[in-house]
Amino acid sequence: MILVTGGAGFIGANFVLDWLASADHGSEPVVNLDKLTYAGNLDTLASLQGDARHVFVQGDIGDAALVGELLATHQPRAVINFAAESHVDRSIHGPEDFIQTNVLGTFRLLEAVRQYWLGLGASQKEAFRFLHVSTDEVYGSLSKTAPAFAETHPYEPNSPYSASKAASDHLVRAWHHTYGLPVLTTNCSNNYGPYHFPEKLIPLMIVNALAGKPLPVYGDGMQIRDWLYVKDHCSAIRRVLRAGRLGETYNVGGWNEKPNIDIVHTVCALLDELRPKADGSSYATQITHVTDRPGHDRRYAIDARKLEAELGWKPAETFETGIRKTVQWYLANPEWVANVQSGAYREWVGKQYGASAEVGA
Repeated sequence: MILVTGGAGFIGANFVLDWLASADHGSEPVVNLDKLTYAGNLDTLASLQGDARHVFVQGDIGDAALVGELLATHQPRAVINFAAESHVDRSIHGPEDFIQTNVLGTFRLLEAVRQYWLGLGASQKEAFRFLHVSTDEVYGSLSKTAPAFAETHPYEPNSPYSASKAASDHLVRAWHHTYGLPVLTTNCSNNYGPYHFPEKLIPLMIVNALAGKPLPVYGDGMQIRDWLYVKDHCSAIRRVLRAGRLGETYNVGGWNEKPNIDIVHTVCALLDELRPKADGSSYATQITHVTDRPGHDRRYAIDARKLEAELGWKPAETFETGIRKTVQWYLANPEWVANVQSGAYREWVGKQYGASAEVGA
């Protein structure tokens, strides 16, 4: 049994689905704790309804009593922590939620897990793992020619989101060095793939393009990110959980540095091919440049050589194969997209990008 927190969000839900579909792990049940904020979506987990291997609990990682009860009842051998507020733009507008969840929530989760771990028998205690899933944004921003982020790169967070995640990483490290809690940390680059909430770049471009809405691109669109297909990220987490060295951090990246504007043009070209517009025009005509967000980091890049050298992990997808699978998934799943586009979501997109960019239901 494993306990997954944030398992109804984008990466967490993909992890749960992949875990239970795996020949290696499919027989090992998952307790899934998720607060079900705007980005938590049980529709993503609909295929697991009635599956005894999946126990879903709605709740907050900051609820120490609930977490303690779940740990005592289910006796997991590992906790994988995906639970986080994770959107930079939202953190700029409302940073307190990020402090509450990412800092205080992580602290309370660590304390509940530590008390549980201390009560385990010797063999269970030795086998137990706490894996904390984090982001490359804690490292700050790179110049165009600087080497990619290695695990030894200093933390230089530039947004309320990345600062709160940096704090959570430090707490995890401290609970290992101070209390001996057997922890592992992964810092990933930008994920994309199925079930991605459409406030993030790639799904927003797909959804807006199909709705005939503007495709809002911040500033000049030359912000560079390293793109990682979400199922590759899930496989990396499984590998670190199985064989990672205690107390270590492993960077997970896709070796796919791309400017945002190139991502948008790639999405448009795939839609032109797979769902051409009736008038024959390209979706690229809908691209609209909007005012850049405050403190927008120019470049992230992950050096994932440690993960490959120590644990033998490499991404299975190139950006070209992963982005095609992603666009095809959104075209094949319009019901899922429609169900997440609540009134609150439309209000958010309109507030952030302007009313003209609001996504229709």
